[in-house]
This record gives sequence, C-alpha cells and structure tokens, in this order.
Amino acid sequence: MKIAVIGAGNGGQALAAFLSMRGADVALYNRSKKRISLTIKTKIIRLEGEIQGTFKVSFATTNIEEALKGRKLIMIAIPAFAHRDIAKKMAPYIEDGQVIVLNPGRTAGAIEFKRILEELGVDRNIIIAEAQTFIFASRLTNPGVVRIFKIKNAVPVSALPATKNHILEELLTPIMPEFEIVDNVIYTSFNNIGAVFHPAVLLLNAARIESSAGKFEFYLEGITPSVARVLEKIDEERCRVMEALKEKPMTAKDWLNYAYDVQGENLHEAIHNNPGYQGIMAPPSIANRYILEDVPMSLVPISSFGKMLGIPTPTIDSIVQIASVMMRRDFWKEGRTVKNLGFEGRSVEDIRRYVMEGKM
Repeated sequence: MKIAVIGAGNGGQALAAFLSMRGADVALYNRSKKRISLTIKTKIIRLEGEIQGTFKVSFATTNIEEALKGRKLIMIAIPAFAHRDIAKKMAPYIEDGQVIVLNPGRTAGAIEFKRILEELGVDRNIIIAEAQTFIFASRLTNPGVVRIFKIKNAVPVSALPATKNHILEELLTPIMPEFEIVDNVIYTSFNNIGAVFHPAVLLLNAARIESSAGKFEFYLEGITPSVARVLEKIDEERCRVMEALKEKPMTAKDWLNYAYDVQGENLHEAIHNNPGYQGIMAPPSIANRYILEDVPMSLVPISSFGKMLGIPTPTIDSIVQIASVMMRRDFWKEGRTVKNLGFEGRSVEDIRRYVMEGKM
C-alpha cells in the first residue's frame, strides 16, 4: 500500500518507520526541512524501545504535492491546531479515492477538516476519518531516531460519515490491526483521553516544569493523588457531555485497561500501574502541545458542546481559563466551537445525523 505520513515529529517519524516495517511504501512529509534533512538523504528511520530496528521510507519531502501524489492512505500526524492549515495546504492536491486519517483528531477534528475542504470547494470522492488517540507514545532521541515507549493494544477509529466505515475497515485492518472501527466520530472525538491527561497535569506542574525544564517523569511524578482527583472531575464532565450526545463514554480508568491492560482502584493507581508511562519525561516548557493543542482543540470543544446541550463543565472551564492566563492567549476564541464547526443551535439529532450520514 502507498501511504503518506504528514508530519515528521515524534509521532510522524515513528509512524512512518512502523508502517514501513509492516511492508508499506511510505512517503514522509514535513513542512520544514530541519527535522527530515537526514531522512531526505538516507531514507532511513531508526526505532528504539519496544520496536528496535532500522526501516526505510520511499522518500522524505517538504513538497506536499509530491507527498500526496498516488498515495492511497494519508496519515496525518501533526498537532490538532495545525489541522486547519494542513487541510488548506492539501486541498489542491487531494485525489479521488484517497483516505485521510487524523492521528488523532482530538475533539471534532474530522468535522473541522471536512468543513475546511468543503469551504474550499474540494469535490473529491474521499474518506476523512479520525483516530481517538495516537497509536503509541514516542519521543525523538536523535535526528532520524525515535523511541517507542509502548504500542497501545487498540485505538478506536471512525469515518465521517459513518456510512463509509466498511471501506475504512477494509483498508486499515491489514496494515494497522490495532485500529478498531467504531460507530462514529462522536465516539472517537469525545473519548479524547488526551483532554483528561494532558492540560491539567501540565498546568498543575507548571512551577516544577519552569524551574527544572521538565526534568521529571510527567505521568508517574506529575500525577499525584490530588492531581488525579482533578483529572477525574475533568473526565466526569467529558463523559456527561458525551452521554448528552447519546454515545456511551469510556472512562479514563477503563481506557487505561483497554489500551494498556492496566487496572487500579482509582485513576491515580491505574496511571501508576502503567509501565508504558515509565521514562516519559515532562515537557521542558509549558509552551507545549499539551496546552497549545489539547486546550483549544480538546477542552474548548467539549465545553462548547456542553454549553449548547446544557451540561456544566466547571473544571474543564477553569483549566481553559488558567491556560489562557498563563499563555497570554484567548483559547476560547482560538478553539473549536459549535459555532465554527457549523453546529450552533443544532439538536442532538442533527449532530448524530451528520456524523452518521453526512447530512445535517
């Protein structure tokens, strides 16, 4: 299968090598040359950690047209705040029959991506889909070298609209058996565990991050019992919004068991029982995707849908507000909302019809 991986950060390079290991013909794209200059020359990415070996991509490029040409599967592995821009950049070069998967979509990623392409007049027979989370935790250790800490057991993924899920399954299952096709993108978007695990942990450890440049284990040291109680409240609010959309949520604690086979009496214990989090260090700065991505593209849309549906989200709202103060930005204005997604004033039935059938 010919696959393009869009984005050459921690996840993108790991994903490109992972897909190559599984026999795919992989093109790797990054907007700047710096991260892929070595791979452009050598066509090699080395994996460390759970997978060890050297794997070859067909080519690496900063030319988006070259990256997309003739590729059946487009795996987008960039922060969700860049989904709008990459949709605009890809629009002129998208081909009939291509399948675009956001890895992950965060909250309403596929909806936003589809809306951008429609606004630009892209009229192609394509599938847009999103994964609920990224398939593994990974970190770049050197140019062209990525450490994979742990591959998740399963990752939910769905197409928009859900009527195309059977096509998605036929394409993805042979190359990515970890992907589990689920009913619709409400399930993938609102079971967004990054919204629970990332922003609050970073904010509640902000002083330690700024004073130590992140020299501590993010999950295992940064999530103490009191921090975990905040995460549990965020998770409760997320689940209530999802229930209002008539989808059954997966709690963060249940997700840890689903993705990593770990359990615990409470969220704190389950997190600390997860060997996949060992060795993952905190970011060196609070100006990190755990805030810049997960607040506007995860927490803001959850809160926005909650407000429209009459579901209070006070803990989520407080994290968005504190993040906005700390970063001197207005994430309420920058983020995905029911208004800019085209759902303002719509009923739950309207939303469900759209994700299931592609019609409002």
